[in-house]
Amino acid sequence: MSIGLIGIKTGMTRVFDDSGLSIPVTVINIDSNRISQIKTKERDGYSAIQVAYGIQKESRLSKALIGHYKKSNIKPAKGQHEFKVKDLDESMSIGTDIKVDRFKAGEHVDIVGKSLGKGFQGGVKRHHFTMQDATHGNSISHRAIGSTGQCQDPGRVFKGKKMPGQLGNVQRTIQNLTIVKIMPEENIMLVKGSVPGHKGSVVIIKPTQKKYTPKEIYSESDSIKASPITDEGSSDEAQIVDEVAKKESNEQGDKE
Repeated sequence: MSIGLIGIKTGMTRVFDDSGLSIPVTVINIDSNRISQIKTKERDGYSAIQVAYGIQKESRLSKALIGHYKKSNIKPAKGQHEFKVKDLDESMSIGTDIKVDRFKAGEHVDIVGKSLGKGFQGGVKRHHFTMQDATHGNSISHRAIGSTGQCQDPGRVFKGKKMPGQLGNVQRTIQNLTIVKIMPEENIMLVKGSVPGHKGSVVIIKPTQKKYTPKEIYSESDSIKASPITDEGSSDEAQIVDEVAKKESNEQGDKE
């Protein structure tokens, strides 16, 4: 696994390519990523790079975290995440900023986030159970899940039984999403498709482990300049307009 980025889900929008095709994208703001710690096999038993993101007040952090950031000589962060790496790059050092241009348009990524919490839900919505009869004497139990246990033996409900409970608010990974556009000036990444989480939630962007062929799916249209009309001759557009006018006049003459 190689090093990734930590961003903030800003919302969804769409972009239009040069052919007019609408591409739905999720806007991810890369919130000031910097390296806070480097772990090596000799000292820690594995190779990894710890990336801190965001800016946080010292009053909101524990003394242990404040000391950790002071030891790394970086500003206090909202949090950090580790990325395991096979080989440590010499260019990577503590305090180095990681920009969004580490990725390129057309690459595929895996994005990890916490899904939307939808509260306590029944079995029909949570597990897609079928409803009971809406007639034949059924009263008040149309969306009930029905029997959950067995007979006298074993006479209990097994662990893991699908039942009503909390829906959402769990970590989910959406794999193989395509990067549509990278905006280095704003430190923003546009990803095709949906990303788990609500607006303002933290997402982790990692290079995908699946095989794929990098391909750009978005290209900005260049400004089309119309050919100027000179005194010597008219442009193609002017010729087309003259031909249409002549055709209309001939049709009117035939009708008269």
